[in-house]
Amino acid sequence: MNDKILKKVEYSGVNGGCTASSERIVRETALSIRIDGEHFATAMLMATMEKEFVVGHLYAQGIIAGAADIKSITIKDNVADVKLSGARSKTGPRLVHSDLKVRKEDVFDCVRAILKSEVFAETEAVHSAGIFLNGKKPVCIAEDLGRHHALDKVIGYGLLHNIDFSKTLAASTGRQPSEMILKCRNAGIPIIATKGVPTALAVEIAGEAGITIAGLVRGDTMIVYSHPERIE
Repeated sequence: MNDKILKKVEYSGVNGGCTASSERIVRETALSIRIDGEHFATAMLMATMEKEFVVGHLYAQGIIAGAADIKSITIKDNVADVKLSGARSKTGPRLVHSDLKVRKEDVFDCVRAILKSEVFAETEAVHSAGIFLNGKKPVCIAEDLGRHHALDKVIGYGLLHNIDFSKTLAASTGRQPSEMILKCRNAGIPIIATKGVPTALAVEIAGEAGITIAGLVRGDTMIVYSHPERIE
């Protein structure tokens, strides 16, 4: 792990007395996104997979309809300059159409796979997300300070590698608020699984959009909050 990701800091540990020591903690990096020369957003993230993040973020936000909408991306000095190939493509609310069904054992395996982060093991300060083809084969696993940025990264990776999202399961750490489900809906991902729990609004959106949410995936148990027919 390089210095772009972690920084060594000095600290005082308090446990009955005070002890001077040091450890590495996660850096926050501000990445500014400009679209055709205009500022679009600034994201605080972990400085890995920046290109995938930008592509996934623009897609999940409905700015582009696919990677082909991007003419070029140049990332330098914490600024991502994006040039679009034509008019911006907004994606509106829609149903997720997929015939994907997965075994419950595969859901457990996917969640376990994203919990092997070396950065988390050292710092306990990042979230992980992954997408898995047919709910089995890992396509991409990414980490970031926020679960939503980690999901953007794996979605961006999928777009850049022509992955059919309708055949994927997304796994994510932490709770699942409505924003996470909307990203999956916009990408057309039919199943999302997590150790955490969804919010009430997330369950409502998933139910209307045709998305399966498997929460509290721990050990060999889970709670399926919406569209359980996809898990066998």
